[in-house]
Amino acid sequence: MSPVPATVPAMVRTRIRAAVRRRATTDPVEAERRSLLLRLMSLMLQYPDSELVAARPTVAAAVAALPESPAATELAAFTDWFTCQDPDTLARHYVEMFDLRRKSSLYLTYYLHGDTRRRGMALLTLARRFRAAGWDTDGSELPDHLPVVLEFAALSGPGPGEAPLRQHRRGLELIHRALTDADSPYRHVLAALLTLLPPPTEADLKAVAELAAQGPPSEDVGLDPYAGGLFAPPDTFVPPAPAPPTRTTPDKDSNR
Repeated sequence: MSPVPATVPAMVRTRIRAAVRRRATTDPVEAERRSLLLRLMSLMLQYPDSELVAARPTVAAAVAALPESPAATELAAFTDWFTCQDPDTLARHYVEMFDLRRKSSLYLTYYLHGDTRRRGMALLTLARRFRAAGWDTDGSELPDHLPVVLEFAALSGPGPGEAPLRQHRRGLELIHRALTDADSPYRHVLAALLTLLPPPTEADLKAVAELAAQGPPSEDVGLDPYAGGLFAPPDTFVPPAPAPPTRTTPDKDSNR
């Protein structure tokens, strides 16, 4: 007898069984390895402040001790660069890659929703997901900041914990491409992360190409009052209306 009630729709029953199988076959050693990889990626993608700079030998040692895997190889390539740069160089490079370039921003909902109202709802949904899992951030970063999402995935496990990463896979692919085009060593961290996710579909690749060419969605937030033509949006040049013709009162003497 199926443990799933017969009243549950067939598609839902399939999903429930699949989820049960994934939990039952999860290797604790593999889960711990993924968690460590994700936590290392989260650390590497944070701003290289003095504390992180001082911890570089510890981070490099942890990467060197990882079991052999494509992700471990990519992270080792990153730490080879990361450990030998002076702090000022690291800080400048980080700001240039992640703060000054939209295509490699670490805020994941931006790629899916752009600067639209829908992004605010996506941020709220993500924050609620964190709280539902008993995990709360300190509020210093938005919940879609990639290091935050990686830390959540590391602590919550490969099922629901990694769901936000899978949801934003196209954005992650775009960040990786942008970092590769810029020849940034941070490309290795994104490459390592992508090895842990399902491979991209043809639809994913097409969407990433369109996103790279056109950018995220946008909307004219707050410009509704201008739609009727009564007011012009800010910074729009409006030529002055032509002055009405001057009307003069005829001189009574001129008609004589």
